[in-house]
Amino acid sequence: MAGVHPFCTVAVVGAGAAGTMTAARLLDAAAAARLPLEVVLIDPAAENGRGAAYSTTDARHLLNVPAERMTADPGRPEDFLDWLRDREPGAGKGTFAPRAQYGAYLADHLRRSALRAGDTRLRRLRDRVVHAAARQDGRVTLRLASGGGLTAEAVVLATGNHAPGTDWAPAELRGAAGFVADPWAPGALARVPEGADVLLVGTGLTMADVAVTLERPDRVVHAVSRNGLLPQEHAPAPAAGPVPAPDLTGVTGLPALRAAVLRHIARTRRTHGDWRPALDSLRPLTTALWQGLPAADRARFLSEDLRRWEVHRHRMPGATAARIAGARRTGRLAVRAAEVTAVTPDGDLLRVEFADGAAVTVGAVVNCTGPQGDARRAADPLLDSLLDGGLAHPGPHGLGLGTGPDGRLRGAGDARLWTLGAPRRGELWETTAVPEIRTQAVAVAAAVVETLGTAPAARPRTPADRYGLRLTTTLEAAAAYNRALDGILRVTCGAEENLKEAVAADPGFALGHATLALLGHEWGADVDVPAALAAAAEAAGKGCDERERSFVAAAASAVAGGSDALLRHIDDHPRDALAVSLAVPTIAFGGVTCGEQTWDLVERLAPAYGDDWWYQGQLAFVRQEQERWDEAEELTSRALTAEPGSGHAVHARAHVFYETGRHTEGLAWIDRWIDAEGRRANNRAHFSWHAALHELATGDTGAVRARYLAQLAPPTVTGARALVDSGALLWRCRMTGAWDGPLPAAAVLAGAPASWRTAPPTPFAALHTAVTLAAAGDGAALARLRAHAGAHGDRAFREVVAPLCAALTAVVEEDWATALPVLRALMPLLPALGGSAAQRDVVEETLLFTLVSAGRYEEAAALLDARLDRRPSPLDRLRRGSLEPAS
Repeated sequence: MAGVHPFCTVAVVGAGAAGTMTAARLLDAAAAARLPLEVVLIDPAAENGRGAAYSTTDARHLLNVPAERMTADPGRPEDFLDWLRDREPGAGKGTFAPRAQYGAYLADHLRRSALRAGDTRLRRLRDRVVHAAARQDGRVTLRLASGGGLTAEAVVLATGNHAPGTDWAPAELRGAAGFVADPWAPGALARVPEGADVLLVGTGLTMADVAVTLERPDRVVHAVSRNGLLPQEHAPAPAAGPVPAPDLTGVTGLPALRAAVLRHIARTRRTHGDWRPALDSLRPLTTALWQGLPAADRARFLSEDLRRWEVHRHRMPGATAARIAGARRTGRLAVRAAEVTAVTPDGDLLRVEFADGAAVTVGAVVNCTGPQGDARRAADPLLDSLLDGGLAHPGPHGLGLGTGPDGRLRGAGDARLWTLGAPRRGELWETTAVPEIRTQAVAVAAAVVETLGTAPAARPRTPADRYGLRLTTTLEAAAAYNRALDGILRVTCGAEENLKEAVAADPGFALGHATLALLGHEWGADVDVPAALAAAAEAAGKGCDERERSFVAAAASAVAGGSDALLRHIDDHPRDALAVSLAVPTIAFGGVTCGEQTWDLVERLAPAYGDDWWYQGQLAFVRQEQERWDEAEELTSRALTAEPGSGHAVHARAHVFYETGRHTEGLAWIDRWIDAEGRRANNRAHFSWHAALHELATGDTGAVRARYLAQLAPPTVTGARALVDSGALLWRCRMTGAWDGPLPAAAVLAGAPASWRTAPPTPFAALHTAVTLAAAGDGAALARLRAHAGAHGDRAFREVVAPLCAALTAVVEEDWATALPVLRALMPLLPALGGSAAQRDVVEETLLFTLVSAGRYEEAAALLDARLDRRPSPLDRLRRGSLEPAS
């Protein structure tokens, strides 16, 4: 059913560990079942996989489980360990990794699942769900904090742990500025004043991490709880051998269960020298034991045994335990049993009194009591709407929500609502750790896919693209076309091959032929462009809908140099992302618009795309052209959170770094992305070109040459990119003095498309052909290109390309007097060439070189002053300094 519309939409609420693993398993299960599924992952956080547990930036906050047991993939038990070893070669079994690293792993795990998912797709919404309501057909409508909404065939609540409860705190404390109600809220611990003592209420694992962060030589960290018990430490080495689970057949009731477990622990201490393996061996039985207890015994366990269970079951890594022990030895951490009874202000401090009459004066009180387990008291508007609307009921003993065996909410009726992880604690008890969450994620995904596979909404009607636009073709051809479209929108490899597969599967596929023609025209792909356009036109007359016929006509017009038909098509069909890509000058296409026309086009498409990651990349590029740098960076962050391989977002971020003069930071960032994602990018050469610009701007000419030879020289780069990136860089190197000796431009020209060398298809292509010919010193070829441009039907060819060829010829011949007036006149006309300002800067570099060569130092200095105001760089400062005496 690949490529079939409508997609079934499954909303996963929460992008922490549970939500990220669920989204990954949904993608896997839907792809295996060939169910056309769109997984919408909704969370206000910027990154996937973090949640409260893994959003910490303190590297001393460690996982409480060794790396070999933390895989997110049930089919690959050491997936996390392998991932960690790639980044930390010394990691091995028994390693307790930083929690922040695990968050990064989860995000990468989801990204890998999305790449494998084929036509099943992932969408990320950075928003908060505040209300849910059931529809009669079983679907669920969600309302978002932003005011938007979403209707999904199914919803999975992956909300994780709630913030800690505050009922224990006196009213005076809850209203105090020094009260930190949730230590994992962003920036919460930064509010703790330096130099003042601190009180942590709660002595569990949260306290341990918070104490590690807040402990200082000039501060005492007080930690209190009703019993003063600290979590036990993990054993320094694994047990000598596995401990089998005890046979508890026939054990009924809490007293008998306590006695049997204690006997098992005592026996294990005798045989293994440690109690921990005994407790760990109970893990597969815990849920069954919990569910087998009568309700009264479960309540008694919660009242009498809970804390003793928790400090032994949820243990500290050795490194954390050592830090806690060291702080206690030095007096910087004081732990005892106490209950807070009163709080009074004491200047900027708080005086906290305990039930035993003792008191401490502190700068802050941090709530480390652990997550609120009662959904009714969580102050979550989404949960309130579910409970008030009867779609959910509290779980046993008020813990979480009531669920069926597969996690479907009890009380939801026909509404397709599931949950996993912490909300199932009342039903399962052992449900908040990664091993349980990953197992539940598999079960929930299987249940959702099975349910939707038989629902009427899942039955295919007609093939469609990723934005729901009809494709008049076969399912096989539609699947290949959608892979190609995803590649074009991500700017990754394989678009040409997938399109050829699509038209081979259906020779009458109009959009497949038209898109191939565009790739041949714009990218220099191996396509007979006239034949592809003719095939598209013929197919369009045989049953296509109006949108497809309009696209074919617009594509033919664009190849011929027109823009009106394409822009009318976008007005009528704003969600035709391929048409928008063709119209906007970006890394993928030269565009038929420029400047404010482009800005207006992209901005007015916002209602059609919302927070779609591809659209955010396009809008980010507009914002950087408008010099709205912060907005551009924020948009790229959102896009890359949803799709780390989004070439458009990376391209926009690269321009922000370049245009704001952040060359060192930009070089490091783009190199990291090239290493992580760039291998899939079909325009990797362009990202290497961006890195080289930073190196050039910092004056590191050796690095520029090394990068060219390693990443941009033929045969590594051929085709259109050889001119756009490799040839343009060579000419820029000549203009800035970064390359001594002859430029290797002849090899670049030999690897470029033959048609581009003599009759470039667009003004943008012609610009790069011209500068590469100049780099090769080929005045005769420049004269031929000038004649071709002068006779062209496109005004930009006649009025910009032709005089540019004349000016470049004069520069090659060192005829500065001829070159200068032409280059000056061209500067305001350059946007008509398409592409980015950074690409067109090669002409300004040529003007600057010509001014200096002609001895026009004052004019050169003025140009450099303007550049330094706009975009500072060490290279321009050096050049400006060299002109100071002369000017």
